[in-house]
Amino acid sequence: MAILDEPEPPKRSGGFWMLVVLAIGLIVLAFAGYKYFSSTARPAPAAVRPMSPAVPARPAPQPAAPVQPQPAERPRPRAPRREAAAPKPAAPAPAPAPTTGTVTIESDVPGALVFVDRKYLGKTPITQPDLTPGAHQLNVSVQGYDPYSSTIDVKPGPQQVAVTFKQVTLHEQIAVVHKHAFGSCKGTLVATPDGLQYDTTDTHDAFKVPFSRVDGFTVDYLKNNLEIKVRGGRTYNFTEQTGGPDTLFVFHRDVQKAIDMLKKLGELK
Repeated sequence: MAILDEPEPPKRSGGFWMLVVLAIGLIVLAFAGYKYFSSTARPAPAAVRPMSPAVPARPAPQPAAPVQPQPAERPRPRAPRREAAAPKPAAPAPAPAPTTGTVTIESDVPGALVFVDRKYLGKTPITQPDLTPGAHQLNVSVQGYDPYSSTIDVKPGPQQVAVTFKQVTLHEQIAVVHKHAFGSCKGTLVATPDGLQYDTTDTHDAFKVPFSRVDGFTVDYLKNNLEIKVRGGRTYNFTEQTGGPDTLFVFHRDVQKAIDMLKKLGELK
């Protein structure tokens, strides 16, 4: 059998594809134009205006009230004008430290005579400036009282010295022999502002009496004898053990001064 040859498919020319491309382009343009005109042709939504509230009707105007005259306003007093504060003065420079002493001397008996280093200064109360620092001898005296004597230590700057005349300072003692009618005993005779006291190992002779009970207090310098009479009691006779009559005399003198001062001050009757 003879084999028939299949016919070859017709070949497409270049003009065919150009037509296809052109058709597709027209379709795309038509679709784009449709979209454009459809979006522009749609009307925009109208703006919504808010509703304003109803305005109530205005009431008829009332007649104006007559104007009352106001009292004239009193002028307010002006506040006092404050003066500008004066500038504070500068602090003064500290004073130099003193190099000499200023001593004020007072006494419980006014008008006492004051001597410093044997130089008369005046009467109490008195203030003496320009004393050189160091030890100075002070003597103060007034009639009717024992003189005052002391060494004061003057220092730079002010200081005070109080002199007391109306005060009894007594503390004297002496070794004595108490003479009995038969025999004797040894001891110590002590004098203070409270009175006299005899200390001894013989308890029968020891005593302590205030000055208010002493009726007799005398000394016999030649006999070296000190006699003490106790009111409502015994009479005692003493001699000095070692110092002799001079020591006994000084003891009697100092004690008698204290007794007289106590009487003057009204502390002893």
